[in-house]
Amino acid sequence: MAIATLDRPTTNSIPTARCCPPLTESPTVTEPEAEEYAGWFKALADPTRIRILNLLAQSDEPVCVCDIVDRFPLGQPTISHHLKVLRDVCFVVAERRGTFMYYRVNGNCLAAFPDAARRILDT
Repeated sequence: MAIATLDRPTTNSIPTARCCPPLTESPTVTEPEAEEYAGWFKALADPTRIRILNLLAQSDEPVCVCDIVDRFPLGQPTISHHLKVLRDVCFVVAERRGTFMYYRVNGNCLAAFPDAARRILDT
């Protein structure tokens, strides 16, 4: 028994009218920049990471991971994962002191963030 199929017109056979004039501009953000910026936004797309970054930004000194863990209802492995994500996109810098890891905000990276938003939005 054959299955009935619907005849669908091809897009080539139907003339299309434009809803607006074609764009004459091209994106001003390059593909490598877009990849980098997307990584930044992806890292910030988690409420815990935003709160960790906020906590670190309040301190003038690097903060021990154990002090970060104490401020959240999450275990050390989960906090360490969030810190790794923030470190991978350079929002935070880690340093080892003995057996403990200390984290601080990377001022250079965070200073570039507003410029990235302005470039993306072309403002």
